[in-house]
Amino acid sequence: MEEKKNILTYEGLKKYEDELHELKVVKRKEVAEKIKEAREQGDLSENAEYDAAKDEQRDIEARIEALEKILKNAEVVVEEDVDLNKISIGCKVKIRDLEFNEDLEYKIVGSSEANSLKGKISNESPVGKALIGAKKGQTVSVETQAGVLKYKVLGIERSEA
Repeated sequence: MEEKKNILTYEGLKKYEDELHELKVVKRKEVAEKIKEAREQGDLSENAEYDAAKDEQRDIEARIEALEKILKNAEVVVEEDVDLNKISIGCKVKIRDLEFNEDLEYKIVGSSEANSLKGKISNESPVGKALIGAKKGQTVSVETQAGVLKYKVLGIERSEA
C-alpha cells in the first residue's frame, strides 16, 4: 500500500525540519546525559530518574520517527504558484458563516499541519473539503453532525509565511 502524501506548505516543512533537527541534535544529547547521570546513582530497579529519562528517550525517538515519515512523504505546496481564482491548499480564505453572519479567516493546509487554534484547517476536514475548488462569491454547504452549514466565500489570497 502506498503511503499517503503529506501535503505541507513551505512554512510547515520548515517547522518540521527545525523540530527534527532540534530533537536529533539537542534533545537526544540531553536525554543521553540524563540517563548517564541516573546510571551513576547505582541500582536501576528503583531509580525514578532513570525510568523518566528512558521514557523521555522513547518519546523523542518516536517523534523523530514520526517526523521522518512525514518529511519522507512530503509534498510541498509552492504558495506563490497558488491559483487565486479558486480555493486550494496554501491559500488564505475569508468566508462568511451564513447562519451566524460571522466572517472567518482560515489558511487551507494539509492534514499534518492543521491547527484550528491558529486558523489552519485541513483540506481533509469537512469545511476544508467543501471549500477546495470554490470561487469568490460562491456559497458552499458543509455536512456536519450539527446539520448543514453554509459559507459564502468572500476572498481568496496568498498567505504570508
